Amino acid sequence: MLEGLRIPHCVASSSDVDRVSLSLSLTGLAPHFDNRLYTSQMVERGKPAPDLFLYAAERMQADPLRTLVIEDSISGVSAAKAAGMTVWGFVGGSHYQSRDGKAILRGAGADRVFGRMADFWRADR
Repeated sequence: MLEGLRIPHCVASSSDVDRVSLSLSLTGLAPHFDNRLYTSQMVERGKPAPDLFLYAAERMQADPLRTLVIEDSISGVSAAKAAGMTVWGFVGGSHYQSRDGKAILRGAGADRVFGRMADFWRADR
């Protein structure tokens, strides 16, 4: 999915910068983000407050109203919606194997929910 992404993109995570950097490195995703990594350590209030997403949008010089957030947590969906952003929920992680992640993230306000990155480009909502 990231290979075909031709628009500015970043990571905005509640984890600390060292953990996110390690995770991106271990998965081979780090080159897709360079220094565009923002964490809750950089703002006063973390998710579900909108601060992190608004900070990332500002740093990326992006209009929050024209920003898409991919989130896998209730607090992340809530934070992005509070920032005025469009949110797509991702339920492909193991933490949704035994529960209805689609209903959970839709209930939190996700505009779309999908379970595989291969479905990212699909038009269904």
